[in-house]
Amino acid sequence: MKAGQVLHRFTAKDGREVVLRTPKWEDLDDLMEFINSLVEEGAEINRVQKVTREEEADWLGRKLAEMEKGKAIAIVGEVDRKVIANSGVDMKTGRMSHVGELGIGIRSGYRDMGIGTEMMKTLIEEARKAGLKVLVLHVFATNERARHVYEKIGFKETGRIPRGVCKNNEYIDDLTMTKEIT
Repeated sequence: MKAGQVLHRFTAKDGREVVLRTPKWEDLDDLMEFINSLVEEGAEINRVQKVTREEEADWLGRKLAEMEKGKAIAIVGEVDRKVIANSGVDMKTGRMSHVGELGIGIRSGYRDMGIGTEMMKTLIEEARKAGLKVLVLHVFATNERARHVYEKIGFKETGRIPRGVCKNNEYIDDLTMTKEIT
């Protein structure tokens, strides 16, 4: 995958054009603002502290290198030239090289507009092109909106870690969901 490569364009439910593309170095500040907005919101993600620009630069540099080597798939969602969603598939190695671990996040104000569904479909297609056979993701059991999207796309719950996540001193089950993409 090449940095900045456009993979898909579509119109969201609110009428705005969404561009799904691979990230590029120029996205650094948008990506930092994106992840920090999820942390501020208290979104159902594992990260609990905001990232610094240096931390985000390290992450983006690693991700771009992994993409270039064919070891990861990364897709951002862009509306009005601003990154509003980030997703990816990290490819396993060795005897699990046919498996990819998927992650996705969408900024508040851009959910429930079909962006997550289109992003998931694009990730699945890119994973298939990369030769993956199985996709796995983790989701907080309380994240019903995300679970609905994953189930609609064909993911099934295949595992559960009871009390696997602690958010605001409350324990939540960590669900594993899987989809075969052969």
